[in-house]
Amino acid sequence: MDRLQAMASFVRVVETGSFSGAARQLGVGQPAISKTIAQLEERLQVRLLLRSTHGLTPTEAGLRFYERARLAIREADEAELEARGAGAGLSGRLRICAATTFARLMIMPRLPEFLDRHPDLEMDVILDDRVIDLVSEGIDVALRMGTLSDSAAVARRIASGGRSVVATPGYLARAGVPRTPADLADHEAVVYSQLSNGWSFRQGGTEASVVVRGRLRVSAAEGIRAAVLADLGLAVASDWMFAPELADGSVRRVLEDWTLPPIDLWAVFPTGRLASTKARAFADFVASIMNGEDLTAPEAESGGGHSKEDHSREA
Repeated sequence: MDRLQAMASFVRVVETGSFSGAARQLGVGQPAISKTIAQLEERLQVRLLLRSTHGLTPTEAGLRFYERARLAIREADEAELEARGAGAGLSGRLRICAATTFARLMIMPRLPEFLDRHPDLEMDVILDDRVIDLVSEGIDVALRMGTLSDSAAVARRIASGGRSVVATPGYLARAGVPRTPADLADHEAVVYSQLSNGWSFRQGGTEASVVVRGRLRVSAAEGIRAAVLADLGLAVASDWMFAPELADGSVRRVLEDWTLPPIDLWAVFPTGRLASTKARAFADFVASIMNGEDLTAPEAESGGGHSKEDHSREA
């Protein structure tokens, strides 16, 4: 029995809560995981897991072994990376998740650059506007925008962007151009149902709060884009969401002399697990994209360093 592999299997079982979940993440069959855990318990002469109809629960000995095993795996990973050298390419599998529209517009077009640098790396990209559980889904790093809902998340702010009120020229020609935040009450808004529809605008020392209203509420950013582009109304959105259309003029900002709170982009790592070098390198890559750095420069990506926007913290 490979002791390190057995430890890795046990750690995944504890973190996912099932043999099947660990098997999916490790890319093996469930019987192989079950056999490995049984062999591990036999070797240690101690019960590590309690099996019931409700799932798997680590025993007291299992919890102690889990903590030690997790540290051992981390040390082994770091030792391998140290031996390979900082200039070596990344390898293995990296699982990331991000909001669908943001990833489609900002990340996917640049992903070939990251993969070209690391030809031995494989990636699973999960696109979902929902906040999914990183541990149970085996996610190495998630890209999330706005305020983090999980106060225990291990997160790093990698960029900050603007928000604007946007609409198409066609809608503005039909409904008129708002001149003040109060004018938004007379307009049809496409409302993003996952966010509050109350907004605070600032102009110098003046603050104006407004609740935007509309007949159309949409649960996903892709729907907000489609509705705005169909001339159905204006929307309060991140500049990232309409970056191509703002650039070519098919969508316009209004109320440009008023400012909205910026939106932060976070790299979020699974709680209780050391962020892997692969995950940190990908976060650096995204930070470089979002902050307009030259990715062709040799020092643009160090494979685990920190950008100027690095604000590592446990939020």
